[in-house]
Amino acid sequence: MMLRTPRNIQKMVTALAERVLDLAIAIQQIPAPAFGEGRRAEFVCERFQAEGLSDVSMDALGNVYGRLAGKGGRQSLVVSAHLDTVFPEGTPLDLHREADKVYGPGLGDNSVGVAGLFGLVWALRQQAEGADLHTGPHPLAGDVWLVGNVGEEGLGNLRGMTAVVDRFGESVLAYIVLEGMALGQVYHRGLSVQRYQIEACTAGGHAWVDFGQPSAIHELAGLITRLYALPLPNQPRTSMNVGVISGGTSINTIAAQASCLVDLRSEDQLTLTNLAAQVEGLVEAGNRPGVQFSCEVVGARPAGELPLDHPLVRLALHNLEVKGIRPLPNIGSTDANVPLSRGLPAICVGLTTGGGAHTLEEYINTAPLGLGLSQLLALVDGILQAG
Repeated sequence: MMLRTPRNIQKMVTALAERVLDLAIAIQQIPAPAFGEGRRAEFVCERFQAEGLSDVSMDALGNVYGRLAGKGGRQSLVVSAHLDTVFPEGTPLDLHREADKVYGPGLGDNSVGVAGLFGLVWALRQQAEGADLHTGPHPLAGDVWLVGNVGEEGLGNLRGMTAVVDRFGESVLAYIVLEGMALGQVYHRGLSVQRYQIEACTAGGHAWVDFGQPSAIHELAGLITRLYALPLPNQPRTSMNVGVISGGTSINTIAAQASCLVDLRSEDQLTLTNLAAQVEGLVEAGNRPGVQFSCEVVGARPAGELPLDHPLVRLALHNLEVKGIRPLPNIGSTDANVPLSRGLPAICVGLTTGGGAHTLEEYINTAPLGLGLSQLLALVDGILQAG
């Protein structure tokens, strides 16, 4: 057995972080847009099998499951990380490194999170062998299910996590969701989200011959201007975003069709409901002869929360504090929304810090990764021991 000195522990933490980073980079290089996560899912499935996990499988949606077996005397725990990214197929996935940063689209959101599933397996096995990163060596008090799930980003609508919770339900101790770039955050509240596709249709025509006829693009632009004129409260915090606009045929054609995707969020469900009603009202008011608007709900993320004094939340906050990390209880739109909305214990935690999420300049800070993995290990340990 390796002597557990502070120096040896630090070496193991550093080696673990480097191993996880290397795997995260390999994962990042596999495109995984929402609804196109197949190649990445197959990679994770093969790696789960190579790690010797039990009951490795992939469901009909593309979620990947593997079980790290414990003593079996207690309920199991689910630890998940979403496979998908916001970047469409064909996006350059170039990486570059600086002294303490690694840049790459999708690296922090969420390749590091997926690699963290393997880091947890490696760390738990080191514990069982006596090469400890946290407390004394011990066999797992219960099984840990590792899940790489689809459908967290964009219009995925949390479909992957919905299937995960449908499968396990109340039979597990808790759901722990991993994100790559949220170290210090403990998301114990699920943010309400409503998403629409709004479409404008007109007869269209020739830019010269039919000049003066309504254009779907112009009509949609006017509606978006009216939407952004709606007053949004600062408290409860509420947001609106038009993230995608499409339409038209050519530069010299009056557009017959145009559409946009609108994202509404609020910390308060009633505020979100009222805002959604205002949006739908403005869409309806835009209809007139020759101009037809439609509004379709294309996504709805349910709300839910654990109180600050819930044992799972207190454990997560405490584990950050003892690692010297200032904890921040928070609200967010994550895969944890699904179990939280069903009254099940769930939180989302991060593994390192970074910036530029959802942009081509996304980056992670490498130095905090070891701490992030350590707090995850302590969290899993604490849940299994208390369970």
